[in-house]
Amino acid sequence: MSSPTGPDNGLPVRMPRPRQSGRHRRPEPVVAPENAPALVLAVPGEPTSATRGLAEEIVSIARSELPGLDARIGYVEGGGEEFPGLTEVLARAAGDRAAAPSPALAHEAGAEAPAGAAPGDAQVSDALPAVVVPLLAGPDAAHMRQIRQAVLNSGSGAELTDVLGPHPLLAEAVHVKLSEAGLARADRARLFTVATAADGIIIASLGGEEAVQAAGITGMLLAARLAVPVLAAGLDEEGAIARAAQQLRDSGSQHLAVAPCLIGPEIPAGLLQAATDEAGCAAAEPLGPYPALGKLVAATYGAKLGLPQQPAPGMPVR
Repeated sequence: MSSPTGPDNGLPVRMPRPRQSGRHRRPEPVVAPENAPALVLAVPGEPTSATRGLAEEIVSIARSELPGLDARIGYVEGGGEEFPGLTEVLARAAGDRAAAPSPALAHEAGAEAPAGAAPGDAQVSDALPAVVVPLLAGPDAAHMRQIRQAVLNSGSGAELTDVLGPHPLLAEAVHVKLSEAGLARADRARLFTVATAADGIIIASLGGEEAVQAAGITGMLLAARLAVPVLAAGLDEEGAIARAAQQLRDSGSQHLAVAPCLIGPEIPAGLLQAATDEAGCAAAEPLGPYPALGKLVAATYGAKLGLPQQPAPGMPVR
């Protein structure tokens, strides 16, 4: 037996460590509620084996970020067993949910709720078979229209989230792709230079003026990282990349690079190469299955369900 001030036998009491406070404390781990709706990653563009590998890797990262997550892939322009279309994936998710026992009914019958389940989890998930997350780094009205129509056609009652950006993690991803191509320093703090480093960067987007504005936000974050001028321009606007390149040259930049703030599947074949050739610039690769994208997919899904969010790098924990 022990008292509030110590044990009767004089031995020390092992007290729980107080939770660290302030910006450096570790965030509490987040897991998917047991009855959470499926996450369906909506992959735009013509499906290919490379696209499938990319999507599967991003989904794998999302699952590691949110253990217990039921994550699936639906191809906006797909169909069939190899590349299941978004509409059929959503219809199947709705069917699986309808066939599963209702946690709400089990609770009414006297069963205990799953450990860690929050009040209202059952009601939310019963009404929501899936959350659709578009695999798009920025606004793209044409692709979002396709995805929205597929969600409606499925009759599933699934909900659609916004695109993944703009977000600080996208600036990190663009920076890494530039450094992998030898077009930027990997770390501004290290005392070395890259002979081929660009002194002016064009952030390339798809989706019209709204997409260019969103890419401009990523560009500002990238400029702060690299201390070089950055302009945003749309690949889908004829001559826009070349005009941005000329603007940078007029301001004194000589070694230019195009950095796509794009994931890959949404880019029409040959479009990026044609734009960089016209502008006379080197180019980094699209973002591809960069780990930050999987984190953003999980965070976007979690935000739709009201799950606690992990802070982006450099942002304090509240």
